[in-house]
Amino acid sequence: MSKTYDISSIFSNVTEQERRELQRLADYSNLNSLPEIWEMLAKRCGDVVALCDPHAQPEVVISYTQLFQKIQQFASGLQALGVKAGECVSLISDNCPRWFIADQGIMTAGTFNAVRSSQAEREELIFILANSGSKTLVVEDVKTFNKLRPRLHDLPIQLVILLSDEVPPIDETLKIVNFTQLMEIGAQNSLTPVKQTYDTLATLIYTSGTTGKPKGVMLTHGNLMHQVLTLGAVVQPQPGDIVLSILPTWHSYERSGEYFLLSQGCTQIYTNLRSVKRDLREFKPNFMVGVPRLWESIYEGAQKQFREQPANKQRLINFFLSVSEKYIKARRIAQRLSLENLNPSMVEQLAANIQATALFPLHALGERLVYAKVREATGGRIKQVISGGGALPKHIDNFFEIIGVEILQGYGLTETSPVTHARRPWRNLRGSSGQPIPGTETQVVDPETRTPLPVGERGLVLLRGPQIMQGYYQNPEATAKAIDAEGWFDSGDLGWVTPQNDLVLTGRAKDTIVLTNGENIEPQPIEDACLRSPYIDQIMLVGQDQRSLGALIVPNLEALEKWAQAKNLHLRLPDEAAKEQNTEVSLESKVIQDLFRQELNREVQNRPGYRPDDRIGSFKLILEPFSIENGMMTQTLKIRRHVVMEHYRDIINGMFA
Repeated sequence: MSKTYDISSIFSNVTEQERRELQRLADYSNLNSLPEIWEMLAKRCGDVVALCDPHAQPEVVISYTQLFQKIQQFASGLQALGVKAGECVSLISDNCPRWFIADQGIMTAGTFNAVRSSQAEREELIFILANSGSKTLVVEDVKTFNKLRPRLHDLPIQLVILLSDEVPPIDETLKIVNFTQLMEIGAQNSLTPVKQTYDTLATLIYTSGTTGKPKGVMLTHGNLMHQVLTLGAVVQPQPGDIVLSILPTWHSYERSGEYFLLSQGCTQIYTNLRSVKRDLREFKPNFMVGVPRLWESIYEGAQKQFREQPANKQRLINFFLSVSEKYIKARRIAQRLSLENLNPSMVEQLAANIQATALFPLHALGERLVYAKVREATGGRIKQVISGGGALPKHIDNFFEIIGVEILQGYGLTETSPVTHARRPWRNLRGSSGQPIPGTETQVVDPETRTPLPVGERGLVLLRGPQIMQGYYQNPEATAKAIDAEGWFDSGDLGWVTPQNDLVLTGRAKDTIVLTNGENIEPQPIEDACLRSPYIDQIMLVGQDQRSLGALIVPNLEALEKWAQAKNLHLRLPDEAAKEQNTEVSLESKVIQDLFRQELNREVQNRPGYRPDDRIGSFKLILEPFSIENGMMTQTLKIRRHVVMEHYRDIINGMFA
């Protein structure tokens, strides 16, 4: 479903503050496609480092001038090898500077790409190659090629490009070149410019296929340019600012973030899960795009350090944190930025202001003695971090506000390129996903009748704007189901909007658990509340068609063992031999079960809006964490509920027997 939008219209109907910020991006509004940005950047920020991979051997450092040249060479190399404009080139690789060069080189050549991680399962990758009709395949290395090789002869693939410099394998039916060979071919040939417009297809990003076959989300140059032109209303980076990149670079969230931040002349440093904590301290980034689990890991690291302090210091830290939490909550009311009290009276504002003023000296002391040291773990120069890809637990939001690291929560989907909403530095309404970014419309409707609902009422969130996908590739039925005749996209999310148009999400429509009494339960907010417990590392609610909720819980074994030691108990895990100690306890012991029952009851009942049906009945402690490696989490660290349900089907059934 293709629809032409006037991108210039995004500059209308914005606040004066947003207009000033967006004016810096006005030059880009004259461009017709994403690759045109890099020539402008080469002229403006030529010597500034664009991409740096300190973990490569040897280290890779690429300036904006070099980046533009390499993109041009990659594109001319493709054309010289017979790749035609309008074709699809599959790009199967993970994070590295050469991924970005290939991505933009493919678009510069007038082609579009279909992207996916090299770690994805072979059958999924083969489906993408077949569905996209790709004749050219760009792969990370020989290992990735060999994974796909047995099935390639059944597909129209003719050309394979390795992003590595390994010796290309010999294949009678395929032409295979490595990265250096392609770049040499490109240097010896001239690039033929290809005219592209906002409506030209730029990329296919395939959904994870959690139900049925993956769908290819068609994003145009206009979709992606909308992100470049509008994210300046959220953050305002300067040339040379450092960005630490950790999320999958092919994913729409990280990808659009990279396009925007690089369009501002930032320096992108590639990191990974093993190195991120060290890289935060070493490179001292100004910005970072991440998912809630990343901020949770930083929070957990701080909590671990707190627990390792002597008892008197732990009491002092907890005192400061308690005072500071009261301080930030009072400050929010005074600034009319409290989701629990959106419209305080003048008396309430005055009282909150007095309370915040009274608490500030102790908060400032906590800043000097505790919070500044915690910030050192992030490098100490963070301007803002952008969070998306999932709900941000309230205690994480509170903690980062207390220590002085501003999280700007955003919202969107692959089908929306992806950002549709984001909190602003000048309106950071914690608990919300922020206001629409320029050019974006939000409508909340009754899920059954699709009738628009009044402000403040919860319903199904519909979205419309220049960033909405062109449709699902070769799947008009799915496209028509997702986008109606008026251009409204069905997000599948439930939520409501404040009078100031902030979006507050309450759960996924398809994640809703319906109990036998007819009550609908949104699991995400309850799960987020339970994660406040130091003994709960991961949790997933279950209970569809049951009388009450249940939960699968991955315990925090380190915290649990310290608790047991304090009680003079020995915690025995299933794979440990019995030590015949009278004080020995297992995860199934009554004392452990009682601890978790107490934790669940406290966190769920302390949650705003608690209802008796929110109470968790049965639960089961499991030792295997949900992870990408075992297939129970997506690349953006969301729990794949259907996979977990199937894996633990017998345990779940036993919980409700």
